[in-house]
Amino acid sequence: MAKKKEEQKLNYREELQKLKSDGPQRLYLLWGAEDYLREQYLIQLKKLCLPEGEDSFSYKRLDGPELAREALLQAIDTPPFLSERSFVELRDVDLNHLSEPEKILAVLSEIPDYCTIAFVQSAQFEPDGRLKLIKGLRELARELHFTRQSQGALTDWVSRRFAAAGKSIDLEAAQRLIFVSGDLMSRLIPEIEKVAAYAKGERVTSADVDAVANHIPEAVIFEMTDYIARREYNAALSVLSELLADKNNTPIAMLAMLGQQMRRLYAARLAVDKKLGTDYVMEVCALRYDYLATKLTASARGFTPGQLKRAVELCAEADYQMKSSSVDDLELLKELVTRIMAGETDA
Repeated sequence: MAKKKEEQKLNYREELQKLKSDGPQRLYLLWGAEDYLREQYLIQLKKLCLPEGEDSFSYKRLDGPELAREALLQAIDTPPFLSERSFVELRDVDLNHLSEPEKILAVLSEIPDYCTIAFVQSAQFEPDGRLKLIKGLRELARELHFTRQSQGALTDWVSRRFAAAGKSIDLEAAQRLIFVSGDLMSRLIPEIEKVAAYAKGERVTSADVDAVANHIPEAVIFEMTDYIARREYNAALSVLSELLADKNNTPIAMLAMLGQQMRRLYAARLAVDKKLGTDYVMEVCALRYDYLATKLTASARGFTPGQLKRAVELCAEADYQMKSSSVDDLELLKELVTRIMAGETDA
């Protein structure tokens, strides 16, 4: 499995302090998967620029994907009224495919002192650093990449959210919630609210999390392979049935997740045999948290290297069949899981 370059984590608190101490700049590029933090930062930036709140004179918003030079110029050239600054919010502009990138860059190079512009990008956007517009924008703007938070920062934030709801949560339960519901704050907020409302005691447990928190498909696939590793085949099949009962989970999507999981298990199993440690497993499997690496390694011990190598091959064969044959995708997926449970080896 190819190693993935580690993502540089954004220190949100540090960036917020810098914003408050240095004041707003003329141009910002706000993007990244962690949309909750992006929106929180935008709120603070707006407050500094528009302390009296948004109004039709000092606040302008333009929505993408295209951005016309004339519209941008008009928004910038409108001086603030009853406010020291004006604020221009540019939402979901497709910076990678603008029709007039040179003209837009020229306008952005001459932003008046009284104006702040913020490009606010969706969680799916990633700037193409090869483009002249992106290179120029990065020279001019304060670029903030709102990454998924580190394990420590995220668990601390989960604990604070539960505390605000009048509950406490131990580390194991917080990690369990992040595992089953994903590590994006915007996804975790409604899950925290559900779990806090459900928990009978003052302290939230892992059982409370499992009872009501939404389980993302990736976590369910992880648990299915964990059941297989422990030889709990009925439980594994029950999990598979629950996944497929949801019409949003197509067999080919499930196969993609299962294939990734088997590759990770194989890599973890080889790491166990070579005594390479948790840090290596995290790096080679592109895992963000040591909690996941520890869980993956424990599960990998339930298979032999030969079984996992064959499982990876079976996933690749099933993928080819789904894309090239008329055999029912659901039947192919069921057969694949059955063969993995049977413990086929590459011998």
